[in-house]
This record gives sequence, C-alpha cells and structure tokens, in this order.
Amino acid sequence: MNPLKVLTRQDILPLERGARIEVAAEAIVTDSAREEAAERGVTIVLLPKDAIGSPASADRSIALGADHGGFAMKEQLKKFLLDELHFTVKDYGTYDSEPVDYPDYAYLVAQAVAKGECRQGIMIDGAGIGSAMAANKVPGIRAALCYDKATARNSREHNNANVLSLGGKLHSLDQLKDIVTTWLTTKFAGGRHQKRVDKIMEIEKRFLRKE
Repeated sequence: MNPLKVLTRQDILPLERGARIEVAAEAIVTDSAREEAAERGVTIVLLPKDAIGSPASADRSIALGADHGGFAMKEQLKKFLLDELHFTVKDYGTYDSEPVDYPDYAYLVAQAVAKGECRQGIMIDGAGIGSAMAANKVPGIRAALCYDKATARNSREHNNANVLSLGGKLHSLDQLKDIVTTWLTTKFAGGRHQKRVDKIMEIEKRFLRKE
C-alpha cells in the first residue's frame, strides 16, 4: 500500500512498467500521477482502509489458462500455485480436455494482465509457441516462452515478461514447477534493461491504430 494521502507523479516514477499500486480510497491522486501511470502501464487501485494490506489485496494474482494440450498440467500447476506458492489464481479455462483453440485462451489471459485484473499470467498449450504468439498481440503484453529455469530467469530479469507461456507436453510436472517458481520469484533488473524494454514497447506503439 502507498501510505501517502496524496499520490503524485514522483510516486509512480520508481515503479516498474506494468506495476500495480494500492492506495486508500480517500487518497488524492493527482492528474500528473494518473497521466504517468497511464504512460507506464501502472494500475492504480483504490481500496478501503480495512482492505489494504489484507491477503486478498496482496499483489499475487495470476491469470491462468490452457488449451486441451495444456489442460492436465494447468490443473496440477493451479494446485501448486494455490497450495504451495500461495498465489491467487483466476482460471480462464479450458476446463476439460475437449479440443479448443489456444488463441482464445491466450487472449483471455493476456487481457486480464493488460487490464490490471491480474498481476501476471501463465498460459499452457502443447508446445507453448502458439500461445506466446497470440498473447503478444495484446498491447502491453510481453509473453515469454520459457523451457528451463535459465530462460525463465532471463525473461523476467532482462525483459520484464508479464506472461509466461509453457509447453505442457514437453516437460514433467516437476520441471514446470521449477520454471514457474523461478519466473515468479525473479525480479526485473531495470537499469540498462529498462531502455531495451522501452524500445520493445515503442515498436508496439508504432502499429497501434489511432482511434
């Protein structure tokens, strides 16, 4: 929680791009703070005093999705996320092993992250490739296909990835647990990497349609 009674642009500047900040509902949020938050993709959440700092308000929300090829692993990883890592999970499906189209679920997961409904997203299909492609079409998303702990660490540390794509048929459950744990516990390094992430997002902006 931000303890300040007034949230200013200076409070937003140190935050990672795509971050989420909670402030009391009665706090004053300046126009410059809102503008900077919008520019940096920071979500400002206004909460009642008694809700701030509670487990329900903690920034540990994961959007989880899969197609039929990743369904079985999704169910096991969901239990792992809930019971062992103690994250809040929003399951966007699929909910059984009947054939479905992975772009539909990758889109739901990516949208949840882009809108600030969940802090990060995890999408699982057979190989993880298609879901990464689909998720990366959503503005604000940096989806990374990771296949070991090294790529998971790099995607967070260097690229500030906010969606993890996994190949459910390429790994054992223990291997996926290691990848997920590494990805969720690695922080963005910032520094020289921020400039490069900014350049990624600038490319995206060039192709966004003007309304």
